[in-house]
Amino acid sequence: MVDKLVLSDEEWRKRLTPEEFQVLRQHGTERPWAGCFVGTKEPGTYVCAGCGNPLFKSGEKFESGTGWPSFTRPLQADSVTEYQDRSYGMIRTEVRCGRCDGHLGHVFPDGPPPTGLRYCMNSVAMKHVPEGQPLQLVTK
Repeated sequence: MVDKLVLSDEEWRKRLTPEEFQVLRQHGTERPWAGCFVGTKEPGTYVCAGCGNPLFKSGEKFESGTGWPSFTRPLQADSVTEYQDRSYGMIRTEVRCGRCDGHLGHVFPDGPPPTGLRYCMNSVAMKHVPEGQPLQLVTK
């Protein structure tokens, strides 16, 4: 894992679209079926829209029927971090970028084998880097 990327809200607002800022920095959620990655199948790597941190390989993506792109596991154990989320009267596990702490979505224990996990992510929180193209981290 590379060094953490820590920026002020003002710096994040300059770098992100309003929608990206609302999800990544304010823990928002896009509407189901509204995200651009729900039905995509192109080979490559999904990276954090805030910092470019590699998060998920396309081979781990599956159709969950929930309206959000879903994955069975992160690229590496430290690609993401997990936190207990008690918002909206529920207890869930929030998933954040392991590098910039941006909110990505939630993980649920109802996914397919072999992990049994469903990393349910917001499309706006990620970018897709096609297979064969270099991954680039955003720096200060």
